[in-house]
Amino acid sequence: MNVQEISSKPVQNILQFSVPSIIAMVLTSVITVTDGFFIGNYISADGLAAVNLGLPIVYLFLATGLMVSVGGSAIAGVAMGTGDIRRGRNVFNQTMTVTFLASIIVGTLSFVFFEPMLRFLKAEGSVLVFAKEYFFIMLFEYPLMILNTSFGMFIRADGQPDTYMKINILNVALNILLDYVFVKLDFGIRGIAFASLLSALVASVLNVLYFAASSNQYKFGKFTFAAEDLRNMILNGSSEFIGEMSGCISMFCFNFVIMKYFGVDGVTAFTVVGYTMYVFSMIAIGFGQGICPLVSFVFGAKEYALAVKIRKITNVILAGTGLVFALVLLFGAEVYAGMFVKEDNVRNMICYGIRIFCGTFVISGYNVVGSMYFTSCTKAFESALISSLRGLVLLLAATFTFPALWGLTGLWLISPAVEALSACVTAYFCIREKVSAKVPEVK
Repeated sequence: MNVQEISSKPVQNILQFSVPSIIAMVLTSVITVTDGFFIGNYISADGLAAVNLGLPIVYLFLATGLMVSVGGSAIAGVAMGTGDIRRGRNVFNQTMTVTFLASIIVGTLSFVFFEPMLRFLKAEGSVLVFAKEYFFIMLFEYPLMILNTSFGMFIRADGQPDTYMKINILNVALNILLDYVFVKLDFGIRGIAFASLLSALVASVLNVLYFAASSNQYKFGKFTFAAEDLRNMILNGSSEFIGEMSGCISMFCFNFVIMKYFGVDGVTAFTVVGYTMYVFSMIAIGFGQGICPLVSFVFGAKEYALAVKIRKITNVILAGTGLVFALVLLFGAEVYAGMFVKEDNVRNMICYGIRIFCGTFVISGYNVVGSMYFTSCTKAFESALISSLRGLVLLLAATFTFPALWGLTGLWLISPAVEALSACVTAYFCIREKVSAKVPEVK
């Protein structure tokens, strides 16, 4: 990477770094949606509800892993931008080691408290059985998922986004194939989990081989533990931690509220509608992760106006993508619902939810990019505040009030309202940065 090339072709560089990242993230979401398809069609709607009830565990893993890896990759990127290759490599090795150890700790805690959490949510009968069978295996897959995501950030920062994309394509293709094989062999929901575990293991091996033999800048090797770098990793990645932990807490509360007012059918409907937001979030995160190395590099080179320009272009692209996404879902809601469930009452809930929920897609990308942009600029406060508002404070307030006030309509209004209010805060920080002396107006 060099500043002149990025400045002369910003759109091309954004797409060059973002498209492979988007494909990788969307492929990751395809695994989840495919699992849902096979569970809904070959196992039962209760199986879908069981998977959704355990999703706070996924957010817990993501919170810990992304806090370290996003923070570490940003620090390493800034170091590379200033020409300090030795420090960049040291940060890489420390980041991956801390990520691995953190995943083991989180996995152990999740195993201990998993069943009490489900019982608190009133998961009973077949829902509880499905959840225990599925997540007992997935607790071994999630650490691999986090390591693969962390490796991907450094592969992109190494200037090889296509490599990470290819690894993810193989991961998804293998997962879908194994889903089909294990379902046909009548392995049930355990087979779906085993498919994810085996495909993640293959991807991990390929990622390790890349850094062992092919990496240009980041190499495996001994590192000097730097307490200051660890502190900065955690501080700089705190917005991602807050965002994902907020997701963990919010999903837990969401499930509690939905079970209280709408029962298992409500959880199933929310799961299916949630897949649409999950896929779009992966697109937004893919853009965010794609521009992270660009922004951190130009920010390290003190090209502040160029960093702002990259953010603005990305926001325009994402807004258009969100609009297209919303229109496709509006016109295809019935077909989409029928892909996952056969019960008429659940399908009607899904179609009704999509009509209200669609506004979220146009707004949410602005908040995701804003948060990751500020992380890349090592502005932890702004990023953390955006993440905590949209992922916890506003979300929890809406979760406990909207359904109580407006029933099912209130449930689907939660996300659009939260994203709209969060966007006001994101816009405030962006405007404040634009008029500051340090970051001049972009023409």
